[in-house]
Amino acid sequence: MVLSPGRTEPIEKYFEVIRHLTGRGFAVLAHDWRGQGLSDRGRPRRGGDARGSTQFIADYRAVLAAFESRLPRPWIALGHSMGGCLTLLALAQGEARFAGAILSAPMLGLQTKPVPSMVAHLLAQSLTLLGRGSEAATRDRGWQPFESNILTHDAARYRRNVGQVQAWPQLDVGPPTWGWLDFAFGAIRELATGPGAPRIAIPLTVAAAGEEQLVVNAGARRTAARIPGVRFVTIPGAYHEILQETDALQAPFWSEFDALAGQVAA
Repeated sequence: MVLSPGRTEPIEKYFEVIRHLTGRGFAVLAHDWRGQGLSDRGRPRRGGDARGSTQFIADYRAVLAAFESRLPRPWIALGHSMGGCLTLLALAQGEARFAGAILSAPMLGLQTKPVPSMVAHLLAQSLTLLGRGSEAATRDRGWQPFESNILTHDAARYRRNVGQVQAWPQLDVGPPTWGWLDFAFGAIRELATGPGAPRIAIPLTVAAAGEEQLVVNAGARRTAARIPGVRFVTIPGAYHEILQETDALQAPFWSEFDALAGQVAA
């Protein structure tokens, strides 16, 4: 299993997920994307910046190459949100070492309301070209009370994840920059219109959150429809962080995972 978290998510947040996977007999390779967790971020240390997808995909390939001899086959990719988008992008660009993949609430469309998506895209692109890509695109509101969060219905897991970052501030990322938004829109567009997605030939499951408020499920559905044989499912009642949800809301995702694993790694 190659586990790729979403934006702002350190691998430490995924110990329960890793426990689920090792309990099923898998070896797990989890990684912090460039700019996140304890991976190098450049300067400033706290800031969710990015410049296109090229470096992310190069890092992903480098991680796979570094650990390839230690990873038993077959390989399955599990990517959440931004990690799902980048996993899919790597597959679309020819990454051929995986036997299957499952994506949790993949970032294949960004929720930008009340600003229209096209306006937000043009603004991010323009400000990045003008040298303002490292500026924060949104105000940093800090952690929200559980009652107003749109990530998970599980109060204990939410407070645990908040407490983890508060106890180890080096894991914090902060708000997205204009450069990060420009990267995200570009990656989404490549998967939605480029030639790579229809060439993905491995078993692939895309799981959307039923009560999604951060990414756009319609975008995920449109992109998934370009991939032959993809299975698109909605996890009823789940917020964006499906893998941090209550046990009952996670259960349908793990059923989908087991079905995929049974198909490619029986």
